[in-house]
Amino acid sequence: MKHTKIIATLGPVSGSRGMIRELALAGADVFRLNFSHGDPEWRTEVIQSIRQASEELDRPIAILADLQGPRIRTEVTFPIDVKRGFSLRVCELSERIRFSTDDPVVALDTPGILGRVAVGHRILVEDGLIGLTVTKIATGYVEAQAENDGTIKNRKGVILPDTLLDLPILSKKDKEDLAFILREGLEYVGLSFVGSVADIESVRREMDVVAGPAAKKPLICSKIERKAALRALREIIRASDCAMVARGDLGIEMPESEIAILQKQIIAESLREVRPVIVATQMMQSMVANPRPTRAEVSDVSNAVIDHADAVMLSEETAAGKYPVETVATMREIIEKTEESPFDDIYQALDLNLKTEYAVMVRSVYELSQSFRVKAILILSMSGFTARLLSHFRPDARLLVATNSVETWRQLALVWGVEPYLFAGDKNLDTLIERFMHDLKSRGILMPDDQVAVFYGRTPEQSTMKLVGIRTIH
Repeated sequence: MKHTKIIATLGPVSGSRGMIRELALAGADVFRLNFSHGDPEWRTEVIQSIRQASEELDRPIAILADLQGPRIRTEVTFPIDVKRGFSLRVCELSERIRFSTDDPVVALDTPGILGRVAVGHRILVEDGLIGLTVTKIATGYVEAQAENDGTIKNRKGVILPDTLLDLPILSKKDKEDLAFILREGLEYVGLSFVGSVADIESVRREMDVVAGPAAKKPLICSKIERKAALRALREIIRASDCAMVARGDLGIEMPESEIAILQKQIIAESLREVRPVIVATQMMQSMVANPRPTRAEVSDVSNAVIDHADAVMLSEETAAGKYPVETVATMREIIEKTEESPFDDIYQALDLNLKTEYAVMVRSVYELSQSFRVKAILILSMSGFTARLLSHFRPDARLLVATNSVETWRQLALVWGVEPYLFAGDKNLDTLIERFMHDLKSRGILMPDDQVAVFYGRTPEQSTMKLVGIRTIH
């Protein structure tokens, strides 16, 4: 079995009940819903299909709801053809009326956006296909010079990589979508364009307002895709529940030559802070149209596994590609082959943020499992924290986790190496561990004479942790 999890984005070609089941059987552990597309009716139907597939397959499937985030878009009255060195004006939408409709003027739809722009700052249009450099600041607009040839079209995305923006992390649309996510009880919410810890705290406050402080809420996955996020990387990851290496927009804000190193840096920081981490964007992009990946894509997936990412993500490949099931199956094969190799065992030494008594206890479980070469580590984890902490060490033994929380059961589907099992309603740890071992034997996962390490996490009813030690299956 694979340890690194697969996230598949659902879309026009993959949102049907039958296709969702096929993708899960092929190896998808988590389904991503991109809230930049689709409507609530479609999403509700898809969520129901995912829940049904999970029930039929008797395994957890998590849902990652990816919010659109603050977007800046162009407003032009006609497509503007530019050549390198061509000068044009960029203004805010409210100022567009000052100029003739025949003037080559690019308006931006976000109020106040140009107030922080300075001479020398870049304005990148349509995923960086067209670059503009600001040459002059004027009242109500800026003048900019094109860095390359191209055509500026209407409603295309704009990025200001050199400008310190002060946009709210949640737009009106995002707040409506977040309320939907809370009603549906989804497991993860992805935050686009995170720039500071304050952005994450703002979202947590919004969830408290909508659902109430005591309500169960999705875990926050911060997408690292802005230069500002890199400046506060450790703090942002620590404030988040999960991180994503969002290489698309990150590759626009930062030089392409640095992306591979930044990926390793983000993964290392996530491991240090014991946060699951996802590698995303164009991992198998050629399979949108072709039945086989390129050799470079195979190496990309394999290297993410060797870097010890918790999950690798597919976007357009499964949302709109010709071969969604084949793409997931191919990715699964690459993961399994890589994890079988000795290179997957290379683990970089990190200054781990594991200072508490609890973390030390969990480390001892890992060391015990390695010393005795046990078949599996059996964990009772109600919140999922103990399972995530043990997963962080990337042990050789299987991580078999029992929980009585449906939310935890689903959330752990994204975490490296964790195989979650649900025992709803059972709150007695001693009873639960016996039921768990019996269930694993009946499934053929554990056999007589297998050795396992057993560890109880904390629960509200039984607040003390407990290391049972090594047990032999009879």
